Amino acid sequence: MAQSLKDLTPRQIVAELDQYIIGQHDAKRNVAIALRNRWRRMNAPADMQREITPNNILMIGATGVGKTEIARRLAKLADAPFTKVEASKFTEVGYVGRDVESMVRDLVEQSVSLVKSAKKEQVQTRAQQLVEDAILDILIPPVKSAQSTGFVMDDRNADRIPDSDAELNERTRERFREKIRAGEMDDRKIEIEVQQTQMPNIGMIGGTVDDLSMMNIQEMIGGMMPRRGRKRKVTIAEAKTILLEEEAAKLIDMDEVKEEAIRRAENSGIIFIDEIDKVASNRGGGSGGPDVSREGVQRDLLPIVEGSAVNTKYGVINTDHILFIAAGAFHVSKPSDLIPELQGRFPIRVELQSLSEDDFFQILKAPKNALTKQYEAMMQAEGVDLTFQDEALREIARIAFQVNSEIENIGARRLQTVMSQLLNDFMFDIPDVIGANAHVVVTREMVQQKLTVLVKDHDLSQYIL
Repeated sequence: MAQSLKDLTPRQIVAELDQYIIGQHDAKRNVAIALRNRWRRMNAPADMQREITPNNILMIGATGVGKTEIARRLAKLADAPFTKVEASKFTEVGYVGRDVESMVRDLVEQSVSLVKSAKKEQVQTRAQQLVEDAILDILIPPVKSAQSTGFVMDDRNADRIPDSDAELNERTRERFREKIRAGEMDDRKIEIEVQQTQMPNIGMIGGTVDDLSMMNIQEMIGGMMPRRGRKRKVTIAEAKTILLEEEAAKLIDMDEVKEEAIRRAENSGIIFIDEIDKVASNRGGGSGGPDVSREGVQRDLLPIVEGSAVNTKYGVINTDHILFIAAGAFHVSKPSDLIPELQGRFPIRVELQSLSEDDFFQILKAPKNALTKQYEAMMQAEGVDLTFQDEALREIARIAFQVNSEIENIGARRLQTVMSQLLNDFMFDIPDVIGANAHVVVTREMVQQKLTVLVKDHDLSQYIL
């Protein structure tokens, strides 16, 4: 669960990461320090806050050893805006493709989403009351009493509703409100009006326009178009969801959301740049061809990592204090093949260790989100109990490690392949053949019977992820 940074010491951060990621202590230690430093900077004297820059981290390690998972869990832990990008998807400015500034815009989008969610929680109670009022107005329209209208009952306004009728109406509404809250009327259908923006059909635009820019253009034009109501007949349960979103949006100050989102992205945002090795130039292989483009991407990355102002649809964001974590396998290239200026912006280098057979066993057994626990939860949904014996887990770990050694090392991802092959027959037979209340026990013998032949035949090569 996300916590305040002031409540998380580096040791506690590592302890939290240990619940999901096996091994890689050096990497966890460095990211824990980097995360705690965000809070330390924000609590430093104001004149020093601008001077304290984040120690960006370069993770070096083969695929599937936990690089992405460490960064992702770190962001969740701190409830910080986080975005993951692949450096290989970027192209140099002037070429068709994604420009490097898009990762900053993605980060701001994530930040806006986080802030909006937090604001919605704050106005949830008020929004729910407004939704109940709207549904009640459809079911039982309110009536005004004679007193509330300011009229004196006489022959001239004898058609006004007597106070007793207005009180009866209000009591009836309150009884129905309780039924709506209790969900007793969820299946009843009502007609509501849903607000819609009439979006124009935008044709081809000259020049190169990326997907995000196109979305921004459509959103801008959509904001200028009049909103029209459309009648829909839905259940009260569906109406609650639709109207709650609309009412919560009305109660939220979007200008305040944008300001806070920019501030959070600037001060606590984390951008994870994967496959950074794919844009490293092979300096021993000449200066022509793709190397020129790769170096161009690096030079485009440099000002953003160093600190610059980037325009987004929510406003200008400064990247000076965003934490950048880059990662790559560096099988072909080396970190020293990156341009020197970019190397200098990632002062902390962490080499992640390849996973051992025992690591695979621990990955299957220890983490909160272990694959074994995921399969147990899925089978439990069908009323079937699944149990793994420790010897079976050790055999799965041995086979996964062997396949990685003989075919291609894809790290812990290989466990997904092996587990899928092991349990696919059971997953297919439930609930038609294996009914509820059954108990499936995975033994070492079962693992050997289902997987050993596949390993010998190298049939698993077709499942490389």
